[in-house]
Amino acid sequence: MVILKDVKMTYPGTRKEVLRDIDLTIEDGEFVFLVGPSGSGKTTIIKLLTGEIRATGGQLSVNGFDLRRIRRRNLPRLRRTLGVIFQDFRLIADKTVYENVAFAMRVVGATNREIRKRVPYVLELVGLTGCEDRLPRELSGGEQQRVAVARALVNSPHMIIADEPTGNLDPAKSLEIMMLLRKINELGTTVLVVTHEKELVNALSKRVVALSDGCLISDGMDGYYGYEIQ
Repeated sequence: MVILKDVKMTYPGTRKEVLRDIDLTIEDGEFVFLVGPSGSGKTTIIKLLTGEIRATGGQLSVNGFDLRRIRRRNLPRLRRTLGVIFQDFRLIADKTVYENVAFAMRVVGATNREIRKRVPYVLELVGLTGCEDRLPRELSGGEQQRVAVARALVNSPHMIIADEPTGNLDPAKSLEIMMLLRKINELGTTVLVVTHEKELVNALSKRVVALSDGCLISDGMDGYYGYEIQ
């Protein structure tokens, strides 16, 4: 569960508030789109949710962690409850598909037995069975993003945060990735997607939170319709 109450953010060395009085709750199991033009505050919210930066005002909690007061040594515990997907995939070039996904489990201390059981299941879930021994350069862009989804999912996070996950994909592959995220959500994982792609948002008919100039301007099932991304 994510709770933001009166959240404000001003970066050090500046006076401008990049977020102003943000009130937002995301319940467990929800699928939410976060939209808005460049500079609206979307990236700042992602950084706040992952503990990369701290809000300068208000209250913020993610999966039971108070992010205004969390100690640095507890940040890894917070991040184990999150799976993050990036636009540029961020796969390890010299590791196979299997090794890229397994690596995410190794860094949190999973045993070889746990890895052997979990990784094939997740690869099957994202449609990559048979690709285990291929390197990232041998995959299409859509397949690489599926590996990134598998890596984010493999440690059974409470929530997936996808930051422009289809930005480097063509429309057909973009829709495939969005359908995959919807499937993951239907299995019980909370999903937050940051995107500029209006067609994808409209295709899924999920909750939409829109930002503009650091303020939350709409929130609802029809929040994106009529709101033009710049």
